[in-house]
Amino acid sequence: MINTIKENFNRALYALIFSIITIGTLSFLSFETPYGLFLAGSFGSSMVLLFGYPESPFAQPKNVFFGHLITSIVGVLILKFLPIDQFLQIAIAVGLGIFVMILLGVTHPPAGGNPIVIILGAVSYDFLLNPIIFGSIIIIVYAVILNRFILKKNYPSSWKS
Repeated sequence: MINTIKENFNRALYALIFSIITIGTLSFLSFETPYGLFLAGSFGSSMVLLFGYPESPFAQPKNVFFGHLITSIVGVLILKFLPIDQFLQIAIAVGLGIFVMILLGVTHPPAGGNPIVIILGAVSYDFLLNPIIFGSIIIIVYAVILNRFILKKNYPSSWKS
């Protein structure tokens, strides 16, 4: 029991520190520079996987990047081209985004929330570039540096698909 608590404490502590660093960087870029938005709400839950459970297949770079990108594209396309009630847009976009992630083998559970934010916020195509693409790349770079080089973990577990 004590070993489990110690192991959980260490995992939780690293996740705390690395999440602060990563989200702090994205927040700084979003609010203290003229470069635009680098934050998406779903990035917070991505931290749980990337820094708490980096060995998970859902935390691998291809899943993080393409999961966020696919669900965001689906959200924007449903918003722009399916003129129905918002509650139906959200339901269809979330379901379709999950379908495509699973179909393509790039499931990243936090990305399932992207269509909700996109439709509620009525965002434009620009949202795909910033924060989704640039934010995801920054998150992945931090995850590789922090997990592989600082914690000496085998992350990513594979660079191959």
